[in-house]
Amino acid sequence: MAGNSQRRNRRTSNKKGMQVGSGGQRRKGLEGKGPTPPASARKGHAKNRLANAKAKQAARRPAPRRGGPKGPAELVVGRNSVTEALREGVPATTLYVQQYIDSDERVREAIQLATESGMHLMEAPRPELDKMTNGLNHQGVVLRVPPYDYAHPDDLLAAAQDAGEDPLVVVLDGITDPRNLGAIVRSVNAFGGHGVVVPERRAAGMSAGAWKTSAGTAARTPVARAANITRVLESYQKAGLMVVGLAGDGDTDLSGTDVLDGPVAIVIGSEGKGLSRLVGETCDLRVRIPMPGGAESLNAGVAAGVVLYEAARLRADRG
Repeated sequence: MAGNSQRRNRRTSNKKGMQVGSGGQRRKGLEGKGPTPPASARKGHAKNRLANAKAKQAARRPAPRRGGPKGPAELVVGRNSVTEALREGVPATTLYVQQYIDSDERVREAIQLATESGMHLMEAPRPELDKMTNGLNHQGVVLRVPPYDYAHPDDLLAAAQDAGEDPLVVVLDGITDPRNLGAIVRSVNAFGGHGVVVPERRAAGMSAGAWKTSAGTAARTPVARAANITRVLESYQKAGLMVVGLAGDGDTDLSGTDVLDGPVAIVIGSEGKGLSRLVGETCDLRVRIPMPGGAESLNAGVAAGVVLYEAARLRADRG
C-alpha cells in the first residue's frame, strides 16, 4: 500500500534532504590527475634514486657560510698610496678628490683608473677630507675601501670538494704584518691552495696593504676568519685533514715528510714567537725547513712559499 512500503531508503516525499549515493566518487573518478611528474620525482625510478643520493651527499658537505663578520672600512690616503692601490685592483668604492687640487701625473692617473673601474668620484673641500682622515696628510686624494667579505673556514673545504681535490689550506697563527698576509695569499694562489684562515684578533686582516701585496690574487683566493684557531684545526682534523705546523724546532725536516700530498692544513706562526702553545699542541706534526746556510729563521711569507711549493711538487708527483 502506498506509503507503507518496507523498502529501505525509498523516497516518499518531495522534500530535499540527505540521500544515499556515491558520495561524489563517480565525479572524482572522472577528474584528471594532472600532468605526469618528472622521472626524478617518481618514487622507485632510477633518476629519483640518483637525485636522492645527490641530496644526501650535499647534506653531508659543509654549506658555504660567507657573509660572516666583516672587517672595518678602510681609507687609503696620499697620492702614491692611492695610485698604487688602484693599479693593483684594490676593491675600492669611492675616490675623493680635493676641490681646486693642484693636479699632477699621480692624481690624473688615479682619476683615470677610478673612472675605468666604474667607481664613484667625489669632489670635496679640504676641510672635509681633513675631518675624514683625522688630519692625515692626504695630499688631496682619499680612497675608500669597503669591509672585506671574509669566508667561513668550512668554505675552503667545500671549494676543494667542488674541485675534486684534496684540501690544501694555510692557517695563520698571529701573523701581524699585512704584507706577509698578502704574500701568503699570493703563494697559496700560485701553488694551488684553497684558501687562508686568519684569527679575528691580534692579527693582520685583509687590508688594502695586504691586497696590494697579493698582487690581485686576493680576488681569486678566499680568506676566512675565525674566533678560535685551535677549534678550526680540530674541526679540520675531524674532516680528515692532517694538521702540519711549521716550527724551527720541528720534529722532522720538511723534505722528510710525505703528508703534504694529501688533505692538509699548514699552520704558520707569528713572525717573532712562532706557533702559540695550544696551536702547537694541536698539530699532528711539526716540521722545520732545513737551512744549510745558517739562517735562524725565514720571513713568514717566504716560509709559506717554500712549504706550499713542496706540497705542490709532491701532489704533482702523485699524479
